Amino acid sequence: MIKKKAWPELFERVLCGQKKFDLRLAEFDIREGDILLLEEWDPEKEEYTGRKIQKEIKFVLKTKDLKFWNDDEINKKGFIVMGF
Repeated sequence: MIKKKAWPELFERVLCGQKKFDLRLAEFDIREGDILLLEEWDPEKEEYTGRKIQKEIKFVLKTKDLKFWNDDEINKKGFIVMGF
């Protein structure tokens, strides 16, 4: 099981079924069939809310062609796109 933080607005979209993928810096290994545990994180209070969602990973795409992080981090780690 892979645990990751999720900010409230994105956590809520996963919870209601609107968001069916996740984009992360590829600093961990994940494969189809793995379980992703999203833990809601309140950035203002800098603490977890206690709400959690588990999703089975159905699709993994790794790439270095997106520009959300600085070039050094992208070149070093790349990206992971996970569909669930």
